[in-house]
Amino acid sequence: MPDFTMQYRRLGASNLKVSTLCLGTMMFGDQTDEAEAGRIVASAHAHGVNFIDTADVYTKGASEEMVGRLLAGNRTDWVLATKLGNQMGSGPNQSHYSRTWIMNEIDASLRRLATDYVDVLYLHRDFIGANLEEPVRAMGDLIRAGKIRYWALSNFRGWRIAEIAGLCDKLGVPRPVACQPYYNLLNRMPEVEILPACNHFGLGVVPYSPIARGVLTGKYLPGQQPDANSRAGRADKRMMETEFREESLVIAQTLKAHAEARGLNAGQFATAWVLANSFVSSVIAGPRTLAQFEDYFGAVGAAISAEEEAMVDALVPRGHASTHGYNDPSYPFVGR
Repeated sequence: MPDFTMQYRRLGASNLKVSTLCLGTMMFGDQTDEAEAGRIVASAHAHGVNFIDTADVYTKGASEEMVGRLLAGNRTDWVLATKLGNQMGSGPNQSHYSRTWIMNEIDASLRRLATDYVDVLYLHRDFIGANLEEPVRAMGDLIRAGKIRYWALSNFRGWRIAEIAGLCDKLGVPRPVACQPYYNLLNRMPEVEILPACNHFGLGVVPYSPIARGVLTGKYLPGQQPDANSRAGRADKRMMETEFREESLVIAQTLKAHAEARGLNAGQFATAWVLANSFVSSVIAGPRTLAQFEDYFGAVGAAISAEEEAMVDALVPRGHASTHGYNDPSYPFVGR
């Protein structure tokens, strides 16, 4: 186990301090059973992690239920974040951001989490054509009711972040404190609009998938079939449409060789690179196993030199992705 001291940063313009590693629990209740999840949470707590992230849609509530049980007894040690907005049932009002659904679902999340408040509630994704005034008003009411302390955005583009900040100011609602984009060394597109918008409007950046769903660990070799038990080997649809590209696999091998020469592994270097962005408050580590989670510890406090920044820029230019057409199909472009 590496010897390190956990670091903490302010979450955007708020006074809330969060660990630079945030424990992501998407696998809990699915590929991670409760015994292993308990070991992960215990290790996180022992090593100073105070930020934990879940969502209603993760295993249709099972992740929230497991997190609630595992935080019992030290709930106030944690900054607990959950999300809503994605489809939770077949009914027409069991997703998106109607006031009715938001109010119903936050109560359901609180029951599953066995708590009377969450520290941060994310709107999980933007929806094309959605009226944002309605959820903004609802967030203000939930803060006043004490059911949430802060609110945040996930998978919103820069112009929508600006629209929401304007609505908050107009309606007298606190601005969101964070944004959770898909940002890593292979996908630098958020640097163009999303990250600058977050900085301007006071949102902390909490990126997910710093290791590009495993590609940046270097475990996938160019020109070779992935292990059948890996995410790529299972032909995960979202991964195969974005990260799993020959060009990205080649880049990962270059980074792996460099990282190992300085005493890190490729995933640690990739995570440290995300944390080196001054706009980033914390980065989400979403493990399946305890070993995977503890591997992230090596990224904490690992500096990225100017020469290493230049090396990364040469591999993936600022504001770009490793290859053309990298945009996540779950969040399509519109207009054509």
